[in-house]
Amino acid sequence: MKFITSSILTPLAGLLSVVNGLTLDVSSADSVKSVTSTLAYDMMTYYSGNQTGQVPGILPGPCESTACYYWWEAGAMFASLINYWQYTGDSTYNPVVSQALAFQIGPDENYNPPNQSKNMGVDDQAFWAFAALDAAEANFPEAGGDIPSWIALVQAVFNFQKDLWDDATCGGGMRWQVYSFNAGYNLKNTISNGGNFQLAARLAYYTGNQSYADWAVQMWDWMAASPLFQTQDGNLYIWDNTNTDNNCIDVAHYAWTYNYGTMLMGAAYMYNFTNGDAMWEQRVQDILNGAYLLFFPTEYGGNVMSEFQCEPASNCNNDQSSFKAYLSRWMAVTTLLVPSTYDTIMPKLTASAAAAAQQCTGGDNGRMCGRRWYASWDGTSGVGQQMQALSVIGATQINSGIAPKSIKTGGTSKGDPNAGSDANASPSVTTSKITTADKAGAGILTVLCIFIVIGGSVWIIL
Repeated sequence: MKFITSSILTPLAGLLSVVNGLTLDVSSADSVKSVTSTLAYDMMTYYSGNQTGQVPGILPGPCESTACYYWWEAGAMFASLINYWQYTGDSTYNPVVSQALAFQIGPDENYNPPNQSKNMGVDDQAFWAFAALDAAEANFPEAGGDIPSWIALVQAVFNFQKDLWDDATCGGGMRWQVYSFNAGYNLKNTISNGGNFQLAARLAYYTGNQSYADWAVQMWDWMAASPLFQTQDGNLYIWDNTNTDNNCIDVAHYAWTYNYGTMLMGAAYMYNFTNGDAMWEQRVQDILNGAYLLFFPTEYGGNVMSEFQCEPASNCNNDQSSFKAYLSRWMAVTTLLVPSTYDTIMPKLTASAAAAAQQCTGGDNGRMCGRRWYASWDGTSGVGQQMQALSVIGATQINSGIAPKSIKTGGTSKGDPNAGSDANASPSVTTSKITTADKAGAGILTVLCIFIVIGGSVWIIL
């Protein structure tokens, strides 16, 4: 077994990683396509929703053990396959993606299926909406039939979430959970509010509608004024969550890649939507500077991404094992929306891609990926680990030819600004229509119950 040593930390254009089953040259589109094809295949070995008798769009669950994945991560996985198709032109997984994105639509034609209400967070919805946005921005084939368009699905989610704005506590923002009976309803966190911010910014970009941009500004302003954003020694820290039980006077000091990523993506879209507003460019740069400081530590060369909150201690859960995938993708797209960021972002994506590939040497097939890109395989594997490697290696192929489309630049997904506007924010129980057979069966059971009661009474008297 051969490992690349310190050279993986150097952002050279022709960087080569040689591993058991993978040989990656990040300067070669053919090499990247070959490696990402393998990564995508291995990632999909965890998915059986397209098989007979299974539920499309769902990864192993329910989450009562470590061998399961929450609903939101499945949505993120399908988004990564849309990105994979963009990067490589390989449409192998497109039918599976379309099936999943269509099947998980709830009765109000947004991503709020009743069977997920027990753990439905604003962020969970957002990640499925991100997948639909990726589809719309890439002109991914529409699902067809009675299924709403990709962009209409996103608008339906946005319209649903607008009603979750909570002025009663903390001066605004959204609670983490949609329903009050779910644990975490008392929290207002970055990924939920930041996810909604990103949705609004991307809808503004795609549709050209100023009202979405106005909402994005409102969300940014609330977050910037809350404890979720703090500046120290000139660096922006984006923390994880704050608590409504004490009116959001403090914050949980955890910094995650996907929190920085979702704010970066929204700010980049706002920069582009505003035709290069200097304020949004500065916000993009502030987020990047904070991300570079925290997630690209000098001890690993300064260009290899690390989820520092959990990787060193080897205690990342399944959610956290996927977070770097999103920052990787969103940094790549930022280079297209805010060209001034290209020269600092691409060396980090290139070095991280090579580093990710060199440690994909695990599992029975000798090529499964772990979490820690700056070392040899760490003994872990899963959907998140595969998605992270797939995302960062694919991101090296970002180019202007696959820039996010909008209505003005050839986007074909037809919007509906009123989509999902009749959605009910209260969870519902889905029931089947009562048939004649049901009525007959109920009648028989009633008669049996009467005989049992009479018989029991006679037995007691005698």
